[in-house]
Amino acid sequence: MTSPTTSPAVRPGVDVDVLVVGAGPVGLAAAVRAREAGLDVLVVDRRGGTLDKACGEGLLPGALGAVRRLGVDPAGHPLAGISYRSPGRHADHRFAAGPGRGVRRTTLHAALRERALDAGVRLEQASLQGLRQDARGVAVDLALAGGDATTLRAAWLLGCDGLHSTVRRLARLEADGGARPGGRAPGAGAPRYGLRQHFRVAPWGDLVEVHWAPRAEAYVTPVAPDVVGVALLGPRAATPGAGGPDGFRALLRSDFPELAGRLGDAPAAGPVRGAGPLRQRSRARAAGRVRLVGDASGYVDALTGEGVRVGLAQADAVVRHLDDPAAYERAWRAATRDYRRLTSGLLAWAGSPARGAIVPAAGAAPWLFGAVVERLAR
Repeated sequence: MTSPTTSPAVRPGVDVDVLVVGAGPVGLAAAVRAREAGLDVLVVDRRGGTLDKACGEGLLPGALGAVRRLGVDPAGHPLAGISYRSPGRHADHRFAAGPGRGVRRTTLHAALRERALDAGVRLEQASLQGLRQDARGVAVDLALAGGDATTLRAAWLLGCDGLHSTVRRLARLEADGGARPGGRAPGAGAPRYGLRQHFRVAPWGDLVEVHWAPRAEAYVTPVAPDVVGVALLGPRAATPGAGGPDGFRALLRSDFPELAGRLGDAPAAGPVRGAGPLRQRSRARAAGRVRLVGDASGYVDALTGEGVRVGLAQADAVVRHLDDPAAYERAWRAATRDYRRLTSGLLAWAGSPARGAIVPAAGAAPWLFGAVVERLAR
């Protein structure tokens, strides 16, 4: 591991000012913001190189603006709005403030990684094994990629390590003393999972399509002139066998015939990737000098496609309020309020006997559908 003691910004008694665990978009964004604040930053992730993840890959206008404010403008495909679809029906709304962008996760990660390196962030491949903290810092045990182990001290530890956060577990910030089986929260329905597959085909439109079937949704996002991403969300029982390319396509044919017809015989452009259970909870976003950011801090569902925007807002907030956990908690609640309320409400509707009324209702009340989309797109 590169020596973490070379920067003059490092505080006495620690090896690095800010240690970020998790090199996804939120972790890299937090690292850039910390460097801009004059702090020495090290980012560690158990994976090396360009990282991929099962996600919808749609940057709504607000998320695209947040990415650009970081100094990054990744290539992709324009997204003009959202279309809710079921057999024989659809409801469309075009963004009032201009387009978003469909961006492959690997493209977004590569652009943010380059930006972080340019800002002076150091990145290492290592996995978190343990942490202990006192009033002055956090001692972190790391397993390095080559098989060695090391311990370093950071003034602050940011857990940006996703749904199944090791930082959240080790800092004892999981809700109710630990994760519930299958990620289920009180009052929640069956745990939901996500699967994503790319197809080599020219996009047939500039809208993110959300196809509603009785038990699952399919999200269609154009991400390049010749690539479309399809993400499936639903309980595990609603996507049997879809974890492989043949099963994924078979499920599209059986549950999403309109979408399957659009794709035709287009070849797969990469493996099927999965994520879940999606719902995760934390009892707080801070403990001592540890902070949780992004999906690690809690997650409802991918139903509304807001993960990147909400995560980047948290990355800004955590650096602004690094010395004040109460202020960060307030900022976290403000940044996630709309996401939590709208996603929880739509998720409850989608899990009810009235699920089939979602697309007809959106079509019958376009003003309401448009208002919700605009709220999410900010």
